[in-house]
Amino acid sequence: MPKKRGKKYTEAAKKVEAALAANGDGGLAPEEACKIVRETSTSKFDATVEAHIRLGVDPRHAEQMVRGSVVLPNGTGKKVRVAVFATGDKVREAQDAGADYVGGEDMVKKVSEGWTDFDAAVATPDIMSKVGPLGKILGPRGLMPNPKSGTVTFDVARAVREVKGGKVEFRTDKFGIVHAPIGKVSFGDGQLHQNLVALVDALLRNKPSASKGQYLRTFYLTATQGPSVPVDVKEAARLQLAG
Repeated sequence: MPKKRGKKYTEAAKKVEAALAANGDGGLAPEEACKIVRETSTSKFDATVEAHIRLGVDPRHAEQMVRGSVVLPNGTGKKVRVAVFATGDKVREAQDAGADYVGGEDMVKKVSEGWTDFDAAVATPDIMSKVGPLGKILGPRGLMPNPKSGTVTFDVARAVREVKGGKVEFRTDKFGIVHAPIGKVSFGDGQLHQNLVALVDALLRNKPSASKGQYLRTFYLTATQGPSVPVDVKEAARLQLAG
């Protein structure tokens, strides 16, 4: 049996349908979608707005995996707890930059015993031989430091500031879809749109050379509790940061 929706959700879905009818069934312009997704959130709390974008790639082939990161200009609206694996002078550097947890082998041991009470992790290259075995714990949670995302670096201060300031990592799942937060429903329409532009720009810059044909296939915005809002993929493909 189809899932029965509540009254608030049903009314929100009708608002999305009305917007689509007025703009064409191909999806809404990105700016309009940012506005509608905020207006149709049905939660009482400050819900997260996410982008779900299916790309024209085959993630079964390593050369077509899309993975990267982007610093959202207006942040994510979420307080991010950052753990830094480092030793020596880098401990103070990480602490001064605002890291929530800093440690070396002591913190590696703590994580190996099951502690993962943080939202992002940074590590210096010289300690990665110790952090590497934690991949089975941190990997499934999306917490494993990675050079490609800038979280394995000696410049720990910069890495911590970026993560705290709204850095988002993205990668295609097994269906070729990228899921990424772009802010909160409490953000202004312009703030959400600026974050969306930054995300799409990063995806376009990370387009694999092996990807042929249409790159952005389907594109939806959704709040934590609310209907999906389709975005016009042709309009979205034109989003690009200045310069």
